Amino acid sequence: MIPAPLLDNVTEVDTPERVRFRYRVAGPARRGLAYLIDLLVRAALALIVGAIVTFAAGIRTGRLREASGGVVLVVLFALEWGYYLLFEVLWNGSSPGKRALSLRVVKEGGFPITVTASVLRNLLRAADFLPLGYVLGLMVMAGDRRFRRLGDHVAGTMVVLEQRVRVAAPVPLEPPATREELEEFPPRPRLTAAERDGIEALLRRKDLSPPRRAELAEMIAPALARRMGVPLRDPVRFVALLLLRASGGGPRERLP
Repeated sequence: MIPAPLLDNVTEVDTPERVRFRYRVAGPARRGLAYLIDLLVRAALALIVGAIVTFAAGIRTGRLREASGGVVLVVLFALEWGYYLLFEVLWNGSSPGKRALSLRVVKEGGFPITVTASVLRNLLRAADFLPLGYVLGLMVMAGDRRFRRLGDHVAGTMVVLEQRVRVAAPVPLEPPATREELEEFPPRPRLTAAERDGIEALLRRKDLSPPRRAELAEMIAPALARRMGVPLRDPVRFVALLLLRASGGGPRERLP
């Protein structure tokens, strides 16, 4: 019996260049909280504009006072239909609420959202609201593995969680590599992703004793040395130099 796949909010996207990206899609709870923040922002903007219009109507008479109600309605309409469109276009798929929770709207292929897609997904917001309180939108999201509401399906978009990734510091090499050592290696040694990850994990582990680290390096260094055509002396230093050279360190290839 094949076990059922676990519920996960990670989705993979394959680009036309055959590069695969992984995104964490935002669920209803996080998106609902972002909506509440945006609702408060819109309410604050509406109150500010309403106060300005009321103050202006109070010191003026005639047609300006009569038009104040129409101005407020126009502002409310603009906030309801133009708020998300404006911010999603200017802030690369984010609104104040989404930015506060590290959310962003992207195309299903991982590309930035376009004006057309933003218009479509926000026009369908009224349909997602039906019959009340976004019930239809929540039902559609519950049946979709990427938690897309009706507007997302039509526009071809999804809401993802932006994760801040800290870039690890370069693997330390003591003593520092000499130019002569690095020139023994090809300018850009070809290592698979698994080989790079394995070498980096070996060199970064702090719980290994020097003999154990040398023993593990001895298991992979000879084959790599033969493939690169590089003499092997110290296995640990060899894999460290190889990783450095594969990452672009050392002297560059001389042009003819």
